[in-house]
Amino acid sequence: MGSLFRSEEMTLCQLFLQSEAAYACVSELGELGLVQFRDLNPDVNAFQRKFVNEVRRCDEMERKLRYLEKEIKKDGIPMLDTGENPEAPQPREMIDLEATFEKLENELREVNQNAETLKRNFLELTELKHILRKTQVFFDEHLYTTADTIGAHYRNPLSFVAGVILRERIPAFERMLWRACRGNVFLRQAEIETPLEDPSTGDQVYKSVFIIFFQGDQLKTRVRKICEGFRATLYPCPEAPADRREMAMGVMTRIEDLNTVLGQTQDHRHRVLVAAAKNIKNWFVKVRKIKAIYHTLNLFNLDVTQKCLIAECWVPVLDLETIQLALRRGTERSGSSVPPILNRMVTFEDPPTYNRTNKFTKGFQALIDAYGVASYREMNPSPYTIITFPFLFAVMFGDTGHGLIMFLFGGWMVLKEKPLAAKKSDNEIWNIFFGGRYIIFLMGLFSMYTGLIYNDVFSKSLNIFGSYWRIDYNFSTIETNKDLQLNPSDKNQYLQIPYPIGMDPVWQLAENKIIFLNSYKMKISIIFGVIHMLFGVMIGLWNHMYFKRKINITCEFIPQIIFLVFLFLYMTLLMFIKWIKYGPIPDTPKTGPGCAPSVLITFINMVLFKPGTAPEKCSPWMYDGQSWFQGLLVVIAVLCIPWMLLGKPIMMMYNRKKQHYQLNNHGTENGDIEGAVDGMQPVSGIPQGGHKEEEEDMTEVFIHQGIHTIEYVLGSVSHTASYLRLWALSLAHAQLSEVLWNMVMRNGLTQEGWSGGIILWAVFAFWSVLTVGILVLMEGLSAFLHTLRLHWVEFQSKFYAGQGYGFQPFSFEIILDAAQSTAED
Repeated sequence: MGSLFRSEEMTLCQLFLQSEAAYACVSELGELGLVQFRDLNPDVNAFQRKFVNEVRRCDEMERKLRYLEKEIKKDGIPMLDTGENPEAPQPREMIDLEATFEKLENELREVNQNAETLKRNFLELTELKHILRKTQVFFDEHLYTTADTIGAHYRNPLSFVAGVILRERIPAFERMLWRACRGNVFLRQAEIETPLEDPSTGDQVYKSVFIIFFQGDQLKTRVRKICEGFRATLYPCPEAPADRREMAMGVMTRIEDLNTVLGQTQDHRHRVLVAAAKNIKNWFVKVRKIKAIYHTLNLFNLDVTQKCLIAECWVPVLDLETIQLALRRGTERSGSSVPPILNRMVTFEDPPTYNRTNKFTKGFQALIDAYGVASYREMNPSPYTIITFPFLFAVMFGDTGHGLIMFLFGGWMVLKEKPLAAKKSDNEIWNIFFGGRYIIFLMGLFSMYTGLIYNDVFSKSLNIFGSYWRIDYNFSTIETNKDLQLNPSDKNQYLQIPYPIGMDPVWQLAENKIIFLNSYKMKISIIFGVIHMLFGVMIGLWNHMYFKRKINITCEFIPQIIFLVFLFLYMTLLMFIKWIKYGPIPDTPKTGPGCAPSVLITFINMVLFKPGTAPEKCSPWMYDGQSWFQGLLVVIAVLCIPWMLLGKPIMMMYNRKKQHYQLNNHGTENGDIEGAVDGMQPVSGIPQGGHKEEEEDMTEVFIHQGIHTIEYVLGSVSHTASYLRLWALSLAHAQLSEVLWNMVMRNGLTQEGWSGGIILWAVFAFWSVLTVGILVLMEGLSAFLHTLRLHWVEFQSKFYAGQGYGFQPFSFEIILDAAQSTAED
């Protein structure tokens, strides 16, 4: 859990592996998933690396497995997934796997080729059967009588051709025959009622039988070319009825024989695929692991003896012993007698950032990493986001009913997470919801709490403790006078005791409900915002202390915290003073409701050094000495601006001159040669060189510090105002919920009798759909995005650089998940 607050300490290691043990050791490290290897051959082409042939063999095996998988899915055979995670096979087992896949592929391709040939023969015989049947009808209609009439002009008998063509091509085919032959042909066609299977694609197609009568060899050639152009299939058709019957009987016999052979071929194909389906998942895992191992080995270097592989890798310091044990297991598995060597290296490179997470913290860490991966050993905002994110969301969403829906949905995903995760859906929206199930669960829980504080449940209030107001008027007075208000100063109407938790339910009936809630929500938004930003600045102090940046503490943190506290935290204190000091009783001098000054106007006058104004008999100040104290705070806050702007660059210049002086004079003046040599070493990464380089660096420092100062000062104002979105979205959500209730649900509650029950059922269904779709999903998404912005911009900008790069270990689990998601897409 410690790495969640600050990323794991990483170290760069050099790994020496014997060639015979390298495969097994890398396999063990892949199962462990705690090592990120560096490419030691960046200039070597991918096709010139040592293990490129093994990678190609794995690609070929994977291609064969994808072919088997496609055929299995085509037949609808379920692929057995036991959830096992087999170990990576030894290199000698690759030959057996290759032979198995080769045998399966050849057998399946041969079966498919035979089946396609048989289906093509079956299609031809089926089409010939329909031709013999349909042409029999044509000949029985005494077409030759018509043909003799047509051919009397030529004084020769007519010839004919018969065949089959796709049904949709008949109109164009007929027009082409008429135009090309100038009307000297006679076409008859009939549809084949049942669809036929195309052996190449397996699709069902509709065809028609046709017979064309013509006279002369010239027309015969022309007709055949047209049939060939329209991809029509021609079949021999005898003229004599007896010959056609005899041919039809032979065709039926051959069709029956083909059906038998086809059935046996399909059974054999099915048996092959069923046997392959039992192991194909494990085969995929094995092949992908082998490929990942050889791909990783290609990142290594060979020593001069060609017997040792050298690797460099980033590893967490806490897991060095675990990695050593894994390397030892790999060496024992390979039968090698030479133990691997893992040495820690000194480097000036920035290590990768590794935050160890679990299923609960993973979603919150993903929110932070979406903005930017933390710099190495920088404070991680995730542990604080676990609370602040759902809380600020709930301030905007604040409805117990809507929060309950979200809470139940998140709770269902949490309780059913194992079976839901096992389904591995490829629906992207569902995967986003499921990945953030704990975030949704907490957002719903916090929304129920804030909804209880607002006393808002589907835009209605809960009268749990009974209202603390008492009406002193009779019914007739209330009925005839709508302008009456409850008076908080009247002890007969108000018990002078606050409602125990949240808002008094009587506010649901008040005309000035929105005015009261606006003031309340606006002030708590500013209070939460200032506290949130102050916390962000404090986390920045922990960063400065960890990295020992004393200049940043003196010249950045201290003026930043003073500026924020003396102006904006003081404004929030004025809100509390106003709540405590001023009451509802009008006769009280200086503390009545009419004497309460506006906090916003007071703050503006404070910054502009303007005196406050107040009604007669009222004081513009909330406490004695407020005027000079506020002036002092503003002066100190303004002095912090040049402090932030110039302090750091001036101190850096002073330190550089001091170091330069020590380098040139200190060691040689005292005859201390060693001191002079030590002084020549770079101090804290400051480049040593001429005066020109220092001036350029200092110019950049001045520019960067100026930008940083302006951003902080203006950002303090804009960020504080940005937290008003907590109030705005909360008001919008409450009003939208109330409008939906008044315009939809209330209409169903006004009906009486048995018909009212039916109407209420329909109205409730409509209202519930709108509630879930608009108020929970759309408003929830809106509040989620605004909460995300408050964390990314207003909170994290106070301390978070986010300029690191993530730790990407060599892990079989990550590789297999990525390969599976790619295959599903």
